[in-house]
Amino acid sequence: MNNFRSGGTPVIMPVSEIRLRKATIDDLALLRAWDEEPHVVAATGADSGGFDWAYELPREVDWRELLIAEHAGRPVGMLQIIDPAIEESHYWGDAAPNQRAIDIWLGDGADLSRGFGTQMMRLAIERCFTDPSVTTVLADPLATNERARRFYERLGFKRIERRMFGEDDCYVYRLARDDWP
Repeated sequence: MNNFRSGGTPVIMPVSEIRLRKATIDDLALLRAWDEEPHVVAATGADSGGFDWAYELPREVDWRELLIAEHAGRPVGMLQIIDPAIEESHYWGDAAPNQRAIDIWLGDGADLSRGFGTQMMRLAIERCFTDPSVTTVLADPLATNERARRFYERLGFKRIERRMFGEDDCYVYRLARDDWP
């Protein structure tokens, strides 16, 4: 199943099929396994170097949420939502306030093209815009990841620049609150 009917008409999946929950240390083995999936490796870029899940999962920081997406109680993906203006590594550089940046990935390759990513992103965007001060949501897929770029564009994100993040050649996408239905 994909997210489009013949002729390119989007199929709107009910958001209620996916539930987000806080990622915990109990998810460590799952996340490490997902990090080895070929589609995850291909999408993470040269600078990823593998996320230190054992260190990051128990950390409580005010600039980030790590969320597991579940479908019918089964984990299917991961979301990270950050405030790029206060995130400690300054990955986004001197980011303006009142923004959020989202990283998303589906864990198992068998879950690709089933609408889970779209549902996850809709929930994540809604979560970001629940805070009335948030004006924009950012994403930074690799320039070579055409599938991810089309995904963001279908959700209403606009490509605003091409940018190097370390060794990774990325496009920066932006979704303004006013552009979100």
